[in-house]
Amino acid sequence: MPKPPVDYANVPLPEVRIMTNRLLSAESTEAVLNAIDKIEHIRQVNMAGESLPATISSGPAKGLPNNHTERKIIHVDGHEVELHCLVGAFYIELEVDDSDMLEAVVKEIREACDKTIADGYTLDIGRYSKYRPTLNDYRSA
Repeated sequence: MPKPPVDYANVPLPEVRIMTNRLLSAESTEAVLNAIDKIEHIRQVNMAGESLPATISSGPAKGLPNNHTERKIIHVDGHEVELHCLVGAFYIELEVDDSDMLEAVVKEIREACDKTIADGYTLDIGRYSKYRPTLNDYRSA
């Protein structure tokens, strides 16, 4: 079996999960991501929410373009990002060495969320994403 291509594989880095009380607009999502982008020790940010496909996949309008007003391109740190969902959750993976650093980074994230998420949110610390292969990864197709 080949070695993992990255040195952090199989290491459970802490994650911060932010669950918003309401789905965010494209402008709010852009504001949150730009506020979080300025914080150090963040390895990656994943978003989850209600899907906004490019074409409608069911019903009488199946196959027609989805002209949803929130399917936009937003700008994060000078990069264009196309939104494929109405965001309701952020999963932020952190690269921290000790609990003091973790608390400091979480405090910065909480301050950024307080400024940018108007309708409230919950913030949890744990591990929410897969960080090592499971049996399903070795199953043949």
